[in-house]
Amino acid sequence: MIKDLLTEEPCGQHTVTRGWVRTKRTMKNLVFIEVYDGSCFAALQCTFDRTTELSIETQTTLDALSTGASVEISGKLVSSPAQGQCVELAADEARLIGAASGESYPLQKKGHSFEFLREIAHLRPRTATIGAVARIRSRLAYAVHTFFQEQGFQYVHTPIITTNDAEGTGAMFQITTLDLAKITAGTLDYSKDFFGKKAFLTVSGQLEGETYAAALSRIYTFGPTFRAENSNTSRHLAEFWMIEPEIAFAHLEDDMALAEKFIKYLFTDILDKHSDDLEFFDTHIEKGLIATLQSVADSRFTHITYTDAIRELEHHAANFEFKPFWGCDLQSEHEKFLTEQLAHGPVIVTDYPKEIKAFYMKTNSDGKTVRAMDVLVPRLGEIIGGSEREDDLEQLQLRMRELGMDIPSYWWYLDLRRFGSVPHAGFGLGFERLVQYVTGMANIRDVIPYPRAAGQAEF
Repeated sequence: MIKDLLTEEPCGQHTVTRGWVRTKRTMKNLVFIEVYDGSCFAALQCTFDRTTELSIETQTTLDALSTGASVEISGKLVSSPAQGQCVELAADEARLIGAASGESYPLQKKGHSFEFLREIAHLRPRTATIGAVARIRSRLAYAVHTFFQEQGFQYVHTPIITTNDAEGTGAMFQITTLDLAKITAGTLDYSKDFFGKKAFLTVSGQLEGETYAAALSRIYTFGPTFRAENSNTSRHLAEFWMIEPEIAFAHLEDDMALAEKFIKYLFTDILDKHSDDLEFFDTHIEKGLIATLQSVADSRFTHITYTDAIRELEHHAANFEFKPFWGCDLQSEHEKFLTEQLAHGPVIVTDYPKEIKAFYMKTNSDGKTVRAMDVLVPRLGEIIGGSEREDDLEQLQLRMRELGMDIPSYWWYLDLRRFGSVPHAGFGLGFERLVQYVTGMANIRDVIPYPRAAGQAEF
């Protein structure tokens, strides 16, 4: 891999590299080929001297090479006189593996908008930016698993198909094997459907995750989830990945401590392992990105109740488009104020009004708020949302009745409160929002390989 070659000492030994041509330059008798293979941000410069004896195949290949072509090049790894690179390949052989058809290759060496790149999502990972996003995403996924495994969590695969709405929003994709062409209004018979009842793509693996936490104590899920919100914004996807740990014998304080430790671990790891990619994002995408990540990793998270946060926001109400009031859902501008103006760092907001939170969250003694928490970080706002879960059967049923939920369909979830109930807590982290924050990318559709959103399901 090119990543390995760039860290080796220039020993003059014969070396073979394979990859795709990023650029080709000719200066008199010298030909410079920049080759990359995606293993790291940098490319390897391969220099051919046409005054030396080159094979006919190599001469032909050099004439035919163009941006995007795949190639195998061999030569000696030597110190490079050029700025910005320690080594280069003094090349003597080149073999064309796969040609890229000249002017029709969409990724010519020029600036391309991210909107255009989404139209050629099958080729965009070859660009410097999307390639770097892919490496960051891969490392973050690895770090997620490493963190939880080192903390004694068990990885649980929760179902993608469900018959329950975990979030209570109703924005779910229904799935069916019924012949839609024969369906008329009012004649749906779900007993004849594949699962014998209405079924949907899941919006969360949390409820099923709780069942395994009630047996294994510490679990996490990490998989795709789906939400049928017709939101055409830079922050919404219809298909996205969620990380959802769940801890038995735990309270809200344990949940907050885990969330803080988790975020710090991820940021520290990515700063250590992918400094070259982050430097690119810091320079070209989001100025000050590395400093922000390092600051969060080094910070002590500030804790504030929702009520106190609203009080602070109301003192500065003139600064906001959306006026804050007790009972409102915090907007991005409110969250950024709390992190960037009030705390000057990460903030955990707790004890939200129960009306704006999910049915499964434990009610506080005041009867108005729940033991919920959101982790807010500078420049983004909410990055994690979690809570202590209601472990009392009667209280949970009461809350479900208040919301008009179909209680019998949650019989299995209620059983957890009937048979050995324990205090437990957990949180959710949208993986794409994490990748977006770490890279500074403005649009969430540019941090997932093939974005699915309203009107968009290509590739």
